[in-house]
This record gives sequence, structure tokens and C-alpha cells, in this order.
Amino acid sequence: MDSVSSASSLQFLAKLLCDAPEDDDDDGEDVLRSSVNAMTPGTIGPVKKESTGTFQVKSENNKTIWNTEEVPEGSEYHDTWDPREQPEYEILFKQCVGTEDVFFGMSRKDHSTACCEDIVIKIKLPETKNSDITLDIQDKVLDLRTPKKKLLLHLPYCVDSKNGKARFLSEEETLEVTLRVLREFDFINFG
Repeated sequence: MDSVSSASSLQFLAKLLCDAPEDDDDDGEDVLRSSVNAMTPGTIGPVKKESTGTFQVKSENNKTIWNTEEVPEGSEYHDTWDPREQPEYEILFKQCVGTEDVFFGMSRKDHSTACCEDIVIKIKLPETKNSDITLDIQDKVLDLRTPKKKLLLHLPYCVDSKNGKARFLSEEETLEVTLRVLREFDFINFG
């Protein structure tokens, strides 16, 4: 098998790949040399027509690799090198129902999670004191840190991170976090 390492074989390869007209005089060598210099991986293959549309840059800073909307929320908390183990947890959904809902079915509520107003997260934290717990809640992320445990939980719905409730049940060694679910059309569905 022949090697493609010599300069002449590279020139013949470039001549095969470029669409320049073939000239047998010395000017053809100059065209060939300039086409080799201008050749990139994008020039190999069939000729593509250039679009005449304008290119719009989304971000204001053209040196950014991605927009902040493209980075998932909570990724700044994820640490694969952290040796702490994840505690056991349970996600429960809670809804306020009255007799008109239970007996008569007068509202549009059903037993699905789409009709629940609150998310209750119960996290078991054995051998932990109340003062050792660090809890940070964002719109879709719950981040809990203790000296022995770490939990980064992506929540199934957006929540009201400013008005949640948390209580530590020392007898059960469980942290109970209650968060209000924020959905786009809840004011219509439950209004």
C-alpha cells in the first residue's frame, strides 16, 4: 500500500478533491498550491450551497460557550468526588381536600400528583443534630448537607423556594420539608 506522506501524493490528492479547473501549464501549480492552503475538512465532499441568511448571536458576550438557560439548575452543587453517602428519602404529594371533594366530587381534583398543592420530602438523618443540617432550596433543586450525608435532589415540579417549611423530628431522626408547588395554570385549575 502506498503512503500518502510525500508532498507530490498530497498534491495529487488535493487536486482530486478540489473543483478547480485543470491547467497543464505552470499556472495550474499555483492554483493547486493555493487550493491546498485553503483546504479544510469542511471542503472535502460534495459542494454545499451557502445560505444567504444572517447569523444571529443569542448571547451578548460572543466568548461564552453556552447560555445560562442551557445549564441545568443545581449542576453547581453536584460533586462526584464527595465521599458522603446519600440518605434515604421519600417524596410525598399533599393536597387540601374538603367534604365537597371527597363525597360529592364537586371540584376538578383527583388523586393524581397534578392536583397536589404541596410536596413533602422526608429525609432520614440518623445520628444528626438539628444544628448540623445545611439546607438550600432552589426552584427545582433541594440541596442538603450534613457532616455524614449529602443529598442533591432534582424536584419533579417547580416549587416556591422562598416560602417552604422544614422541621426536624428528633425522635424519628427525620427532616421533613414541605414545599408549595408552582405550576403555570394552577390559578385556573384550583381557583
